[in-house]
Amino acid sequence: MEPVKIDLSEYVHSGEGANGESFFHRTDPSIMLKLYNTSAPTDIIINEMELSHKVYDAGLPVPRPGDLVTDGERIGIRFERIRGKVSFSRAVGNEPERVEEYARRFAALCKKFHSFHMDRTIFEDVKEVDKKLLAANPFFTEEEKEKIAAFIDAAPDGDAPYHGDLQYSNAVIDADGNEFFIDLGDFAVGHPYFDLGMVLLCTVYDDEEFIRETFHMTKAAALEFWKYFVKGYFGEDADVDEVTELLRPYAGLKVLIIERNAGVFFPQFHALLDEVTGKA
Repeated sequence: MEPVKIDLSEYVHSGEGANGESFFHRTDPSIMLKLYNTSAPTDIIINEMELSHKVYDAGLPVPRPGDLVTDGERIGIRFERIRGKVSFSRAVGNEPERVEEYARRFAALCKKFHSFHMDRTIFEDVKEVDKKLLAANPFFTEEEKEKIAAFIDAAPDGDAPYHGDLQYSNAVIDADGNEFFIDLGDFAVGHPYFDLGMVLLCTVYDDEEFIRETFHMTKAAALEFWKYFVKGYFGEDADVDEVTELLRPYAGLKVLIIERNAGVFFPQFHALLDEVTGKA
């Protein structure tokens, strides 16, 4: 698949993240460009584009994907631009007094997202995705890998959408109040627990500095967000501590994606799997 050559001077820089930068078209307000870092493998970028089209075609609330492009050095994907968007994390950072409102709204969006039933012949099962990542991870011993793989196999099955990076920064609200998920490069299907582990990780287990820098809020606000998210997703009678304990190992599994992307060891997230590996 050959990317279409673009002139980057026709675009204006709009933001950046861990995997690349985003741009808006100077004259066409309907176009958003995501350019990946040069270190990103081409096959992963192509996979995200193909997945984006399949997810959009399935009717999930995601921006309309476009074509594969290059500026001559980097490869990227063009998407339909979401006008006036703000992420749920940025919204809380801007208006911390509304944390409950945004947390419950995000919970309702996630619950709706997970209510879809996906075609398992089209999308990969999250269990197989995680076991592949586990096999390639250099930071677990073989004994630990065996125990984690057994946990994955014993976990509930499902055919719900699996976002893969279900952070409150990867769900956005546009100027008209419509809600979308973005950055679905690790999309698969499975039980929602595998997805909810990332929500837990980003609110409870990330440290203050990272939460302030990445999610634009205090750790205290993030903890409040998790509390109200649990009530919104699982019901008003849900015990926050019980849900946290239930999902803790699923939060630990997110280290497989984090260490794949960063290439460095994150012991604080490995510790979330101590009960699974028998270290607790």
